Amino acid sequence: MTIRLFATLKDRAGRSEIEIDLPAGATVADLRTRIGEAFPHLAALAARSVVAVNREFAFAQDLVHPEDEIALFPPVSGG
Repeated sequence: MTIRLFATLKDRAGRSEIEIDLPAGATVADLRTRIGEAFPHLAALAARSVVAVNREFAFAQDLVHPEDEIALFPPVSGG
């Protein structure tokens, strides 16, 4: 499964995409966990990032499929 990374995530990874394997029936929560296992330097950010599945915001319990377009956006702060 290809995961597109943006902003700080992209900078930390040193690339715009990462690849991970997930079992059938995996959720967004599983996706975050797997990213942290495969890419420990992204774990803290991935845990707090916004996940988009097929260009729509996704929640922890939402399912992800191998053919889905997945993107991670780090948290944004401002004032």
